[in-house]
Amino acid sequence: MATRARERLVEAAEQLFYTEGIRAVGVERLVAVSGVGRASFYRHFGSKDDLVVTMLRGYADAVLEGLKAEVANRGGGPLAVFDAFAERFEAPDFRGCASINTMVEMADPDSAAHRVAAEHKEEVTDFLDGLLVEAGYRDHRQLAEQLMLLIDGANVTALRERTAEPAKRAKAIARSLLDAAA
Repeated sequence: MATRARERLVEAAEQLFYTEGIRAVGVERLVAVSGVGRASFYRHFGSKDDLVVTMLRGYADAVLEGLKAEVANRGGGPLAVFDAFAERFEAPDFRGCASINTMVEMADPDSAAHRVAAEHKEEVTDFLDGLLVEAGYRDHRQLAEQLMLLIDGANVTALRERTAEPAKRAKAIARSLLDAAA
C-alpha cells in the first residue's frame, strides 16, 4: 500500500502542477487530492521539491517515450515531430510544456527542478539528433538544436493561440531548414 500512496502523490502532483503551477499548489492540497496523509507524504518525499523532481522525471520519460512512438507511427522522419506536437496542442487540457513551465517557475538554473526540466529538453534534442543522423544530415547536431528551438517556440505560441497552427508553421520553417541542409 505504501507504494500506491507514493504513486497517488506523484499522479496528483503531475495533474495539479501542470494545470495550476508548481508554486500555486501546496502540500496540503497535494495530500487532499491524492488522499494520502501528511505523514505518508513526508515518508515518501522529504519536501515538496523532492516530489517536484520525481514527478518531472516521470513526466520527461513518459513524454519522450510517447514522442518516439508518435514519430514512429508517422514514418519516423524528423518532420513527424511537429505533427505529433500539433496533435498535443489541440488537446483541451493543453497547458504548454511542463518542462518550460517548470523552468519559468523555478528560474534558478541550479535548482533540482530546473535541472531536470533542462535535461528533458536535452534528451528531446538528442532524439531529434538521432532522427537527423538516420535521415543522413551532415550538420545534424546544429539542426537538432534549431528544431528544438522551433518546438519550444511552437509550444509557447500554441499556449497563447490555443491552436495547432504554431506546430504547422514551425514544421514549414523546419522543412526549409532541412531542405537547405540537404
